[in-house]
Amino acid sequence: MSQDIFEKSPDLRRLREEGFEVFIVDSHLVVGNIPYVNNHRELQWGALVCPLELAGNITCKPPDHVMGFTGTQPCYQDGKVIAGIVNCECNESISSSIVVTRKFSNKPPDGYPDYYAKVVRYVEILSGPARSIDDSVDPRNFRVLPDNCSDSPFEYPDTNTGRAHIDSLAQRFHGQKVGIIGTGGTGSYVLDLVSKTPVVLIRLFDGDEFRQHNAFRTPGAASLEQLAQRLKKVDYLTGIYSKMHRKIEAYAQNVDERNLPLLDDLDFVFICIDNGPAKRTIINRLRDRIVPFIDVGLGVQLVNGKLTGTARVTACTELCSDHIEKRVSFGADDDDLYATNIQIADLNMLNAALAVMRWKKMVGFYADLKREHECGYVIECNCLVNDDFAS
Repeated sequence: MSQDIFEKSPDLRRLREEGFEVFIVDSHLVVGNIPYVNNHRELQWGALVCPLELAGNITCKPPDHVMGFTGTQPCYQDGKVIAGIVNCECNESISSSIVVTRKFSNKPPDGYPDYYAKVVRYVEILSGPARSIDDSVDPRNFRVLPDNCSDSPFEYPDTNTGRAHIDSLAQRFHGQKVGIIGTGGTGSYVLDLVSKTPVVLIRLFDGDEFRQHNAFRTPGAASLEQLAQRLKKVDYLTGIYSKMHRKIEAYAQNVDERNLPLLDDLDFVFICIDNGPAKRTIINRLRDRIVPFIDVGLGVQLVNGKLTGTARVTACTELCSDHIEKRVSFGADDDDLYATNIQIADLNMLNAALAVMRWKKMVGFYADLKREHECGYVIECNCLVNDDFAS
C-alpha cells in the first residue's frame, strides 16, 4: 500500500529516488539515517517523523511546519543547541521501534509546498553540523526498504489518527478479532464504527436480506438498484465497508449450534439481535469460552403520541458477568416482536456508539473510571444511567 503512495506522490517519490531512507508507518512519513551532533559534539543518527496528509493515496500540501524527531537534542558542531528549531519534548510512540522524543519548528513564510521541501529543509538544518565534523556522513544512503504497510487492515492509511497524535492508542486494537452478530439497525452502525479501527478481523453474522425498511436505519443510502438485488445484509454491508477495511468476513447465516465454533477465536463480540433463544445459545458459548461481549437493545414505545424508551448496552467480562440474567431478555417471542419493534436510525446509531465506546474503554482507548457493565440512555429525560460496576 505504501508503494502505491510513493508511485502516486511526486514529492515522496523524489525523496526515495534521491536516496533518502524514507518509508511510511501508520500514516506517518519516516525519514531515517539522519546524522546530527549531540551536546558532547558526537555524531548521532535519528529519524524525522511527521503525519501524512493524503487524498486518495496522493500527498497534499503539509498542513503545518512541525517535524518530529526520534533522537536527542541536535546541536551545532560546537555542542550548543540549535535553539532556532526547538519546539517541545514529547514521547509519542509511532510503532514499537519508532518513538518521537521531540518536535521542531521551522516555518517558511508560505509554509512548505510539499513533503520533499519539508524533509530537505530539516535535513539541511540537522546534518549540516554533522557534516562539518565528518564530511563523509550522508542521509542519502539509497537503502532499499520493505513496504511497511502491507499488513495493514485498511485499504488506505489512517491519516486521521496521525493528525490527532493518538497512534499509540490505536495500536491497542491491533491483533483483535471482533464479531458482530446481527447487522440490522444497531449492528450496521456498530460495523460502521468498528471498521474505522485497525482490528485484524471483523466477522459478520446475519441470515436476513437487506430490505427497504433496513435502508432507513442503516448508515449511508442504498439505491433502488441495490434494494432490487435483494442482497443479504452482510453482503450489502461488506460491499460498502470492504472499500475501507480489507479484513471483513461475511457469513449470511444466523448463529446457531451448527456454526458456534466460528465465535471461539474471536476476542470480542457485539450481539445485536432480539431472538431470545438464539441469544441464550450465543451467550452461553461466549461465557464458556471466556470471550467478552456486549449485548445491545432498544425498548421504544409510542405513548401519548410521542416516543419514549431506552437504548441499553450490557457488557460481560470476567470481571463482571453475574448481571446478565437480570439485564438481558431471553424470551421466546422476542424474534416475533422484532418485526414490529420501533427502530429509529438515530437511536440505532446512539445504541451502537454507546456499545462501541464501552468496548473501546475495555481495550484501553478511552479512560474508564466507573467500569460500568450496564448503561441505558433514557429518551424522555435525556439521561444516561450506569449500573453493574466491576469490582
